[in-house]
Amino acid sequence: MEIKNNKKVIRAWSMFDWANSAYNLVITSTIFPAYFTAITTTASHGDKVSFFGWSFVNTALSNYALACAYLIIVLFSPLLSSIADYRGNKKIYMQLFTWLGALSCCLLFFFKLETLELGIICFALAAIGYAGGFVFYNSYLPEIASADQQDAVSAKGFSYGYVGSVVLQVICLLFVLKPDWFGINDESFPPRLSFLLVGLWWLIFAQIPFFVLPKGSPNYNADIQRKLSSGFAELGKVWQQLRQMEQLKRFLLAFFFYSMGVQTTMLAAAGFGAKVLQLPTSSLIITILIIQLVAIAGANLMSRLSKLYGNVQVLFLVVVVWIGICIAAYFVDTINMFYLLAAVVGLVMGGIQSLSRSTYSKFLPENTPDTASFFSFYDVTEKLAIVAGLACFAYIEELTGSMRNSIIALTLFFVLGLIFLQSLKKASKQLYTSK
Repeated sequence: MEIKNNKKVIRAWSMFDWANSAYNLVITSTIFPAYFTAITTTASHGDKVSFFGWSFVNTALSNYALACAYLIIVLFSPLLSSIADYRGNKKIYMQLFTWLGALSCCLLFFFKLETLELGIICFALAAIGYAGGFVFYNSYLPEIASADQQDAVSAKGFSYGYVGSVVLQVICLLFVLKPDWFGINDESFPPRLSFLLVGLWWLIFAQIPFFVLPKGSPNYNADIQRKLSSGFAELGKVWQQLRQMEQLKRFLLAFFFYSMGVQTTMLAAAGFGAKVLQLPTSSLIITILIIQLVAIAGANLMSRLSKLYGNVQVLFLVVVVWIGICIAAYFVDTINMFYLLAAVVGLVMGGIQSLSRSTYSKFLPENTPDTASFFSFYDVTEKLAIVAGLACFAYIEELTGSMRNSIIALTLFFVLGLIFLQSLKKASKQLYTSK
């Protein structure tokens, strides 16, 4: 079966986003941060918690845990991607990380204050499963879509993710906000049930892409197989190729810095709302629903704008908007302001993610056989940005005692990304005429 630009294959590929985006919405963005902040803020210890004998600010601990999870992905995904390329079995690794992430979400059902260590470990493992699966998911893009279709297909994947996550979020919302409808008396049960539902949702819907997607295009030979024992030999090989691609190097630098801001904002926003603005869970869920719904339109809008003005020009504009978001977030003090800012975030969140992925794909040479290794570079860049961004965010909060200072510090990351994008703006036409 011809898989490039095949509608059935593209729909199946997009369903992977539908399956695992529920984790991103419920676990990292809404119910888990609110639940975690609530159970770890006590009258006797305030916002301080003890984790294996070490004292942390509660929200800083969760950010450090995420940073560690993404650092693990950075260390292991290049090796796994190389093996997947040469054996042609990247779908197996998608399945492995899916099971790890989904089962970890299911185990969060047992997370209470007295099981803090278990909860944080499962929280980190779920992040590893989510991020690890995306390494191989992203690498399918140039395999299933031609260069002229990659913007649209990338946007379609994100759109599926937003819709799927909202559907499950609404289901979870009923349990969290109306527990009496279901005869639930334990206040901790609805959020913990939500974590279980995320794991089951993730596992069930991931079977669709696993059934339809090819296992991967093998590029195997015995000599290269022996080299894989060095771990990062293939990553070094790709790096040598990247050194000859000046535009791609500049894009990756820009992507690294603005991703520090984007990803950290997305991962820390719910904790900011719950802790600084003291928003109830219902308000946080409404906020994220606004972001998700607007993001669907945002991803498709950016795809259309890129056809008119070019990827780099549109990314430049979006990063400028993100700088404004960070500055505005520092001064937010009412729920209506938070909702308004959330709508703007939603508009540019999906766009910058979708457009970044397709822009990188377009910079790759035609008929690149080892796409998983090249996309491993992309994912390593993004994960390193998350590690650095979250670590800085958590450290500044612990140092200054305010998450507002952490938010405003993100502006610097966006400014650096803007500088590198500026160096690419002149080459934007070449990006579209060369392929």
